[in-house]
Amino acid sequence: MMKDFYTLSKVIRQRRSIFPEQFSGEQIDDELIELLLENANWAPNHKHTEPWRFHIYTGVALEQLGCQLAECYKSFIPPEQFRQQKYDKTIKKAQLSSHVILINMHREPGKEKVPEWEDLAAVSCAVQNLWLTTQTLGIGGYWSSPAYLPNVVPALQLPATEQCWGFFYLGIPKKEVKNTSRRKAIIDKITWNR
Repeated sequence: MMKDFYTLSKVIRQRRSIFPEQFSGEQIDDELIELLLENANWAPNHKHTEPWRFHIYTGVALEQLGCQLAECYKSFIPPEQFRQQKYDKTIKKAQLSSHVILINMHREPGKEKVPEWEDLAAVSCAVQNLWLTTQTLGIGGYWSSPAYLPNVVPALQLPATEQCWGFFYLGIPKKEVKNTSRRKAIIDKITWNR
């Protein structure tokens, strides 16, 4: 029992955001992407709504996605705040990735079984499962949630029953990537009531 605890604790504590500029350019097998999403599918969710939906982009579709997301940014931002560097970076992030997964939440209008926040929490749990699985497989990734997300569903002609909550960029990390992180002590974040 404790062996499983220590293994799980190590995976949780070593999980890091790995960004596209830290990817090696090596392609991830589609079979591994399916393994990631199978684990995501086992996230907890109230009333078995299973609200997560994933749209996977790779190859030529990935290049098109980068351009479409850059246009979403451009249409969202007021012209005086537009930055060409951010536009170009949006395209480049997709080009540097092996796969990008759109993280969507499905809700059937008028047929919602639970409050929206519960479905969003379930989607977040699914992403955490996905993220922890990347750690065990040596895959790098990060969840991006830019301000222009509301523009994505119509721009990409996604189902109207879905809301986009971000993009998960995936790639094989370069060998020299050593992201570190720290947390403040848990004792400062808990209150015991006895």
